Amino acid sequence: MSERVFTGSESYAACQVPGKHKIHHMSSEPEVPLAGGWVNQVVRIGETVHRSVGPWTPAVHAVLRHLEAADFDAAPRVLGFDDRGREVLTYIEGTVYEEPWAPQLREDAGLIALTRLLRRYHDAAADFAPPVGASWRAGAVPLQPGEVVRHGDFGPWNIVWLSGEPVGVIDWDFAEPGPPLLELAYLAWNAVPLRGEERLAAVGFDSRPDLRRRLRLVAGTYGAFSPEQIVDAVFEIAQSDINRTRAWGAEGKEPWSRFLTFGNPELFEAELDWLHEERHRLT
Repeated sequence: MSERVFTGSESYAACQVPGKHKIHHMSSEPEVPLAGGWVNQVVRIGETVHRSVGPWTPAVHAVLRHLEAADFDAAPRVLGFDDRGREVLTYIEGTVYEEPWAPQLREDAGLIALTRLLRRYHDAAADFAPPVGASWRAGAVPLQPGEVVRHGDFGPWNIVWLSGEPVGVIDWDFAEPGPPLLELAYLAWNAVPLRGEERLAAVGFDSRPDLRRRLRLVAGTYGAFSPEQIVDAVFEIAQSDINRTRAWGAEGKEPWSRFLTFGNPELFEAELDWLHEERHRLT
């Protein structure tokens, strides 16, 4: 768990430079590394977050600017780039939990609130059109009819909680076009969770919760998809993660090479075996 609460203020002067909005740091406010940001280098400076960038950054910024225009208040705002070439985003006050989870997420109210947040994001992103030639971390993935640009890693570890409510979604580097059902399935896989007994203990459950009821809460809160459709989509998105990790990890592409080293494909395959055995009790 990492506490993410503003503790100071920062003074900046901004100027326009060709191709980007550049932020010049003008105070002695220290850089504070943010825990959990191992995929990218992430630091806090006052009330801003500075992050390393990649070829996907322009497309991600287009998404975040669209969300700002749509008054979706749970995503960071793009401020520009600093003089080291890092993106500068607004800092979302609150707490990010990894393991164990936020206590609220182990209760019905928290799971419902998180699912509502995902639905609100998808509704805000529904009319977003990616820039011509948009490149995502996964490559040049085109947006197909009926799809949205998914956050791409909408799991408990990327949610900011404040006063018992999920108020922010961070780490948008894995955004890419895809069916909304797959992102809903990703949320269910990780937040019901549908990942086996060891995972239940790791995230803070003292005993096995009613996973069938929690899955139905996700389906009923989001709408549009049945529990059966969500479980089928869990198999699809987990298998996609396995395939990407093996292919891109073998090529040395980060962060999939590290995922491969961690043994993610074998872990996910074991979890899918568990889910196959549990499917009839869940649906």
